[in-house]
Amino acid sequence: MLWLRPLTMLRLLALLALSEAVRTALFVSVLPLAGPALNLGPALIGALAGTHYLADALAKGPSGLITERWGLGRTLPVITGLGLAATLTLRFYPHPVAALLACAVWGLASAALWPGIMSASQALAQPGRTARALAISNLSVAPAILLGALGIGPLMQYSAELAWNSLLLMQGLAAALALSLWRLRTPRPGTRLVWTAWAPVAALLPAALAQTLAPGLLVTLLYPLLERLNLSLRDLILPGLLALGLFALSLWLIGRRADRDHPRRALRPGLLLLAATFALAALPEPQRFLWLLATLLGLGYGAFLTGWNGLVARTLPEGQRAAAWGTVMAVEALGYAIGPVLGGAVWQVWGAGGVFTLGAVIFLGALGYDLWRHRPGPERRTA
Repeated sequence: MLWLRPLTMLRLLALLALSEAVRTALFVSVLPLAGPALNLGPALIGALAGTHYLADALAKGPSGLITERWGLGRTLPVITGLGLAATLTLRFYPHPVAALLACAVWGLASAALWPGIMSASQALAQPGRTARALAISNLSVAPAILLGALGIGPLMQYSAELAWNSLLLMQGLAAALALSLWRLRTPRPGTRLVWTAWAPVAALLPAALAQTLAPGLLVTLLYPLLERLNLSLRDLILPGLLALGLFALSLWLIGRRADRDHPRRALRPGLLLLAATFALAALPEPQRFLWLLATLLGLGYGAFLTGWNGLVARTLPEGQRAAAWGTVMAVEALGYAIGPVLGGAVWQVWGAGGVFTLGAVIFLGALGYDLWRHRPGPERRTA
């Protein structure tokens, strides 16, 4: 096993997956499709998503510090309870002011979720398996995000009532799991909580922004993109399964190398493959390359994810992991908050090709930044 307390981590990851499924479904599928019935226009729905993710981004650093002090077990019921309250508000009282306030408060609370769980995953990881443990923690939400983006949308088109009830059920299950983890405590080093050794963390931040900004360009463009390419969700099932299989294979095999040697041996090939994926998708009629795109995406994202998480884990200061995870994830969430706005603007002017070209440039920029920071030199650090 990857963790010292696997049952505890399974509950944490199930809670995380349920929470991400709910908010992905809300902002990608449910609200865009239910907007006319709720008197919510596209601009307001975009504002709800942007407000939520921006609040999440800005609060991640402070929330990580709060999690360090209060303990993850005590913060989880608050996070999931506010998520349930926000979902109920959007379902039964979608007034613009109430909806914006609910999404903002939910975003502020959700900010503690990822840093706390990633810090717990790192603390509970078996020695020598940290990169893979953290990568699997990230991987755990992939099916949930796919469910929210691709599964709840068709369900919403079939029965809005059933889709809403499914979201409420998932958020309720997340709240129940949070209550079962109330007494959770994770191992903490004896290091006093002092703001030291943070310069290497600051050096990670530009790459953290770039690697979420690129996929963030596509957050609100999934269904418009499918319509423009004359594709349905059924057309993506088999390529998607191929991508997931190659993702898991890449994550596990390359992850072993990242744990044994250095995370950059996985990170750099991953960034290059992701840049190639976006560049290929920017060509005219990219549906011709669907299987090749799935192959590049699966291999590239698996390599990138294990390399990135291993690098972050190696860099974070001891005794301040949750706060440091929160800081890195604040910048990552900022990329997701800016991405939809930037992606929508580029789509309006240059179309799908422009969006994917920009994504390729961003990934290449992140790769170039890492190569520049660690270019050969007599006194240059290699960590």
